[in-house]
Amino acid sequence: MPAPDHFWMALNQHAESRPTRTALQDDNGSLTYGELPGQIVDRSKRLSEAGCRRVALALENGCEWILWDLALLHTDLVCIPMPTFFSAGQVTHLLASADVDTVIGDLPGGVDPAQLGFRRTSLGWQRPTSSMPSTAAAIPEGTCKITFTSGTTGHPKGVCLGANALMAVALSLQAACAEVTPERHLVLLPLGVLLDNIGVYAALLAGASIQLPEHSGVRNNTLDIQRLSQVLQQAQPHSLVLVPQLLHGLLRAAEAGIQLPTSLRFIAVGGGRIAPALLDQAARLHWPVYEGYGLSECASVVCLNRPAQHRPGSVGKALPHVSISIAADGEVLVHGSGPLGYLGSVDPVPSPWPTGDIGRLDDGYLTILGRKKNQFITAFGRNVNPEWVEAELTSDPAIAQAFVHGEALPSNLALLVVADPAHVSHAQIKAVIARANTDLPAYARVHHWLVISQPFTAANGLLTSNGRLRREAIFQQYQQALLDLLPEESTHEIF
Repeated sequence: MPAPDHFWMALNQHAESRPTRTALQDDNGSLTYGELPGQIVDRSKRLSEAGCRRVALALENGCEWILWDLALLHTDLVCIPMPTFFSAGQVTHLLASADVDTVIGDLPGGVDPAQLGFRRTSLGWQRPTSSMPSTAAAIPEGTCKITFTSGTTGHPKGVCLGANALMAVALSLQAACAEVTPERHLVLLPLGVLLDNIGVYAALLAGASIQLPEHSGVRNNTLDIQRLSQVLQQAQPHSLVLVPQLLHGLLRAAEAGIQLPTSLRFIAVGGGRIAPALLDQAARLHWPVYEGYGLSECASVVCLNRPAQHRPGSVGKALPHVSISIAADGEVLVHGSGPLGYLGSVDPVPSPWPTGDIGRLDDGYLTILGRKKNQFITAFGRNVNPEWVEAELTSDPAIAQAFVHGEALPSNLALLVVADPAHVSHAQIKAVIARANTDLPAYARVHHWLVISQPFTAANGLLTSNGRLRREAIFQQYQQALLDLLPEESTHEIF
């Protein structure tokens, strides 16, 4: 049975067997499983009657986001989630390159849809075909969602995905979580990013109640721990999806006496490498943290640890819908899942999909060692994956973020963001670096560093939507500061 058919059948079965169970709940109200199919059909009719083709969802997290997303899936129209943190330039690029004819919600970045040819309608904003850009890119047949990632450049890249790929991941996630039967799922990450969007599909397949607070304490990769603590205690969720930075923040909060609710059964963490020390800390607190790995091109999750198959330090085994292999140069290859293509690209889609990540397989468990393109070569000819070193540095609660650079240099340099500048001394930072260096080989150790006052965020363009460092942007902004760290006789080697 095709994956989308299985999804709709599951929703109809839930509507019959558990009609009064809450399906979706946000700050404004709730919707039961018995009510859900009718709400989806109603929105599907409105989309069809309005002649929509490609629809940008520019809503905050909430029931409406999910209902419109499901209606677009049900109507075989193209959904383009709009990340709320996009700049004005990124918003206009997304609308033009994806040939968007309808916007539901308010555009971020202060962009006025009327200035781009859109008109107010009962759905939101629409523009006639005659005003559409003539250079808009065609999309691969079967595309149901175009997910944009900020990546490492200013222009976001559109990944075209089919319904079968999305639902294959959701089915695998449902199976992976079935051991702990989560019945309440709390959405903390923005739905404009794929990770928790897929998590919602998996929760719906399982018939779980999904809680969608608009103000959860998590926004643009920043954390309001007091607000998040209130949300967690009120929701009493069984499952969560986090990025590493948020796990780091929750662990810091735990040290200050703020505890997670005991209801939690499954905390999936992905989007970047997690330092082993953080996983050890979570284990000591008996938090059910399971590290995973994925990428937008493969419709999000590829590998995931789960209760019966858990190896800390790895990102787990491949989910049932895919398999993993390692190329001769160490690159992780994904078999059985890939995008339909990139928006605007005519290049054939490679199979297996080359992830760009360097990894290792042990008994089926995948360990990610770093990004292939981020690997730098020191002046002594040694290859270093900076994520490895950065993870060691941020494993200490005193360091919130780290950026390591050493291309063609005799010594490695680091930019550090301190978690609590008012209470962390220079001596403490020096001790953190000394401890990290003890666990690193000589060629990977940090020799010079600079504490910077502003964190890397998506808002300032130095972090991607899923919490990864935008390395080129960071290097360009701090190039002179890094240069000044080097001893005078070595400064010529930074180039």
